[in-house]
Amino acid sequence: MSNAFVSKNKEYIIDQYVNHNKSTYEIAVDLKTYPNRIRRTLKTLGVSLRDKSAAQTVAIKSGRHEHPTKGKKRTESEKIAISNGMSSYWEEMEEDERERRSEISKKQWAEMSEEDKANLRKLAADAVRKASKEGSKIEKFIYEGLTKEGYQAIFHKRGLIPAAKLEIDIFLPTLKLAIEIDGPAHFLPIWGEASLAKHIRADAEKAGALIARGFVVLRVKNIIRNLSSKNMRDALESVIEAVKKVEENFPPLSKRLIEIET
Repeated sequence: MSNAFVSKNKEYIIDQYVNHNKSTYEIAVDLKTYPNRIRRTLKTLGVSLRDKSAAQTVAIKSGRHEHPTKGKKRTESEKIAISNGMSSYWEEMEEDERERRSEISKKQWAEMSEEDKANLRKLAADAVRKASKEGSKIEKFIYEGLTKEGYQAIFHKRGLIPAAKLEIDIFLPTLKLAIEIDGPAHFLPIWGEASLAKHIRADAEKAGALIARGFVVLRVKNIIRNLSSKNMRDALESVIEAVKKVEENFPPLSKRLIEIET
């Protein structure tokens, strides 16, 4: 990190973060930089960072975020705050966590044979084309399975976030639970590192927007290699198990992104 940046801005950053309770995202916007740079500066200066729960509390008290359970009509300022949250969820993710996810993806990909990689690309491309029109096979199977279990489920739900064109694969309104079924392009570099990075960022922003709105996000990481009946049943069982946990104990803010692999 540039010592000049720290020396020039340290007093302002500390004052805004500590005395004015601004988020690292807001300070970054003021200084035309990125949130992780502000986080690193604060750490360098010995300032303790707020955890996600504390940050949410500060945002609510300051009026930047409404309390998620109050059910008030959204103001323009709140819409802006939610929009900001979509990007800050990604930007403020710890760099080592982003790196960890990237390394896991690279390792999984490197361990595949060239034949497996080629087959995965073809299957993924076919699945994307079909899913764009009618939803994927696994999405439909899980949707139907949840319905049979007695859950009120909405397929390809839109409109959860005003002014944002987001579509949720499966939504359980009574549990405030958004279920996303993600194919391999979301976590493996089958179309290259740049494409994977875009997917990871878009997924993080989408999850951030939903969580900021008070929802729980369940991401189902599905490698489309062999969609046998057994594999789909196993995936459904994993989803139902995760749904029941949310039903029994609605998670705190810091644990509202749930990821399972099938």
